[in-house]
Amino acid sequence: MRKPIITLTTDFGLRDPYVAEMKAVMLSISLDTTIIDVSHEVEKFNVRMGAYILTCAAPYFPKGTIHVAVVDPGVGTERRAIIIKTKRFFFVGPDNGVLALAAEKHGIKQVYPITNRKLMLSRVSGTFHGRDVFAPVAAHLANGTALEEFGPRISRIVMPSFAKNVKKGKVVAGEVLYVDDFGNVVTSFGEKELESVGAKEAVCVRFRGNDLMLDIREAYAGAQAQKPFALIGSHGFLEIAMNQASAAKRLKAKIGDPILLHLV
Repeated sequence: MRKPIITLTTDFGLRDPYVAEMKAVMLSISLDTTIIDVSHEVEKFNVRMGAYILTCAAPYFPKGTIHVAVVDPGVGTERRAIIIKTKRFFFVGPDNGVLALAAEKHGIKQVYPITNRKLMLSRVSGTFHGRDVFAPVAAHLANGTALEEFGPRISRIVMPSFAKNVKKGKVVAGEVLYVDDFGNVVTSFGEKELESVGAKEAVCVRFRGNDLMLDIREAYAGAQAQKPFALIGSHGFLEIAMNQASAAKRLKAKIGDPILLHLV
C-alpha cells in the first residue's frame, strides 16, 4: 500500500519552530506519512500568494495527496476550517480563499467543515490552528478517517475575487496573482480570457492607468530585450514579462493590483 503524502504551504517561514511542530503532530498520528514542503515563504498573511503557489504545485502530486495550506490572518475568529475533496486531491486549511483556486481547478466534489474536536489536538490554541487543527486533521485523513467524521457536509466555500475574473462587455477584469523571483508578473487570466478578447499575436492590458499593447510570445528568450511582452506561462496563467529583466520593476507591479484585459 502506498504511503500517504501530505504537502505543506504556509507563510510561517523557517526561522521559527512552527513548521517543525506541524510535522511532529502529523508524524505522531500517521508515522508512515511522507511530508513535502511546497513553500513556507509565502508573504505574511498574503492569501492570494499562497493560493497561487498551491495551485501551481498541486497538480504534479499523485492522486490522493492531501494538500495543507495555512495562510490564515483570521485564525481564532469565526472563519471555518475545512476539508475539500476534489477529483484527485484533498485540500485542508482555512476557508478564506487560500484553497479555492486549486480546488476549483481540480473539480470540487465535497466540502466538510472541521468541527470534531476529537480529531484535533486536545488543546486548541487561538493562534496556531496549523498545529492544533490542520496538522492532526491531515494526519487522520492520511490514516483513512472518513470525511463524515470531521463534520457535517456543506455546499459552499469562500470564493475570493482572485479566483474569478469578471467580463463586462469587451473588457475582462482580473488581478495580479503573483510576482516571481525573475520579476514576471503573473495575472489571473489564462488562454480562455485571451480568446474572449480576440487576442492572438498581441494583447492590450490596462494597468496602473496605462494601456499597454503587448506582443504575445511563446518563450522568454524570443522577445526583444528591455521591452515588456505577454506569454502563457508554464502554469497556464498570462504573464507580463521581460527578456532577462524584471517586468515587475518596470511596471511597479504588486500582488493584488487590478488589471484589465481589452479587446484588441
